[in-house]
Amino acid sequence: MTTPTEVHDKSDDVDDGSRPIPEGWGLDDVSQFLFKEARLADEADYDNWEALWTDDAIYWVPSGGADVDPHTNVAFIFDNRRRISTRMQQVKTGKRYAQAPPSNLRRVLGNIELLCGRDNGEGQVDLEVGANFIAYESTKRENRVWGGRTTYRLRRVDDEIRLVYKKVVLVDNEKPISTMAFLI
Repeated sequence: MTTPTEVHDKSDDVDDGSRPIPEGWGLDDVSQFLFKEARLADEADYDNWEALWTDDAIYWVPSGGADVDPHTNVAFIFDNRRRISTRMQQVKTGKRYAQAPPSNLRRVLGNIELLCGRDNGEGQVDLEVGANFIAYESTKRENRVWGGRTTYRLRRVDDEIRLVYKKVVLVDNEKPISTMAFLI
């Protein structure tokens, strides 16, 4: 019979890049940044929203589950920094059919947690944060409520908080959705 001290936890053998929460991060500053990011998206302030991102950014809205591989599974959105910029240029033209006229949006963030530190490609540690959200979208045709969990990775660049990674897992991401042409 094996005692608990003899059981080997294989998860200890895999380094997933998670680290303790880096020093200098507080829940108040992080929450204020996340609230600002949500407000800029809701108010279609695309230039200032885009300016929040780092050059190595990833913006991901998976479909078909929370832990799917974006390189082998279709995603609602899987954008690198260049694609984020292209998406913003398209939205700003005012000719994007799914957002003509633009949706009225408001979202509420809650359950904000500082989760861990994450190694980054620059040899530093970014902060990983989780939050739940509800977004209310109103269009000419319908009103819709979106809900889910967002994982963010944040980095300080020149004393400013910047967004490195945003993964939005919709609660109903295993179902077909009609359209999502706004920033979730």
